[in-house]
Amino acid sequence: MKELLDQVVVIAYQAGRAIMEVYADPASEVTIKGGKSPLTQADLAADRVIGAGLQALQLGWPILSEESAQIPFEERQAWGRFWLVDPLDGTKEFIKRNGEFTVNIALIEGSRPILGVVYAPVLDVCYFAAQGVGAFVQRGNADAQPIQARVLEAGEVVSVVASRSHADERTIALLHKIGEHQCISMGSSLKLCLVAEGVAHFYPRLGPTMEWDTAAAHAIVNQAQGVVQDSAGRELVYNKPDLQNAAFFVRARASSRLAYPIL
Repeated sequence: MKELLDQVVVIAYQAGRAIMEVYADPASEVTIKGGKSPLTQADLAADRVIGAGLQALQLGWPILSEESAQIPFEERQAWGRFWLVDPLDGTKEFIKRNGEFTVNIALIEGSRPILGVVYAPVLDVCYFAAQGVGAFVQRGNADAQPIQARVLEAGEVVSVVASRSHADERTIALLHKIGEHQCISMGSSLKLCLVAEGVAHFYPRLGPTMEWDTAAAHAIVNQAQGVVQDSAGRELVYNKPDLQNAAFFVRARASSRLAYPIL
């Protein structure tokens, strides 16, 4: 699994380079998907790189990408293992040119993410993890470092990571229930990674997300002794018929005070 993880990290970096070629061009074209979300040339360039890289591994596992999400459930439900890919998570961040977007590549076994790579090419930071290997972060050319979710200690102010582009009234109300807290704003799947790294204690997401938005970072959180759970305490699962996530909460596994918030 470690060798496979290393190979997927390389693919994510290659996709990041493809994205940066577009990012560097201020005149890069932006079109609109059917669901009114922005689609850039960078999405498609990264998707091609990732697809070719995963196929070159010759493992025979199918690939489900945000750009190929029309694959019917009748076909997908027979998959034992498959790659779940978001070639560019945080397209709004890409368009704003704030750098907080990522390449997300996950390996799903059954309904669980067992390997994940999240690479932010502008920030040059890569989070990666695999079952039985652990969770790590690498910044630039520095050595990779192991990461672990931070348990909320008694009397400690809760550090909450929030979406830069998707704040809503329900989230604000939930934060009032938590009590004293401090917020860290971040875009894309980096929000889950900040909890995995121990920079933040808690990430609540009450708005809609798709499975490819979370799978890679979910794998990283799991291997960093964290959890990604719905409001009933059930772990998020993948390859559902509609590919949509329920509202979810990310925290250290042992942070019982933040478990199963009541909305």
